[in-house]
Amino acid sequence: MVDKSKIMGAGLRGRCPNCLEGPLFDGYLKFAHECLTCGVSFAREDAGDGPAVFVILIASFLVVPFALIFQMTLEPPIWLTLLIWVPAIIIVCLALLRPFRGLMFAIQVMNNAAPGHLENDEN
Repeated sequence: MVDKSKIMGAGLRGRCPNCLEGPLFDGYLKFAHECLTCGVSFAREDAGDGPAVFVILIASFLVVPFALIFQMTLEPPIWLTLLIWVPAIIIVCLALLRPFRGLMFAIQVMNNAAPGHLENDEN
């Protein structure tokens, strides 16, 4: 059994959670159809909006305090504030989104997560 921290680390690095080596993504955010190294299918991927929620919270936690300090100490015009901090938030979000998407998929694989069904559900 592979250590859970190695599986999560592989997800953060964009690597296959099964073999820890093959690429997880085919593009910036699009998952590959299967691992090029071990051949496991990534069709069950269902991270949904989970990574985006975490990224927004973390990016806000990282950027907003600096933006507030900047605004309160220098009192620049609003256009300058927007010119600096909107791109900063976009860059932080884009930098975090891929690793968190990989991490969420790795956690899904690690816990063998699947859609829930009711006991009497025949489908």
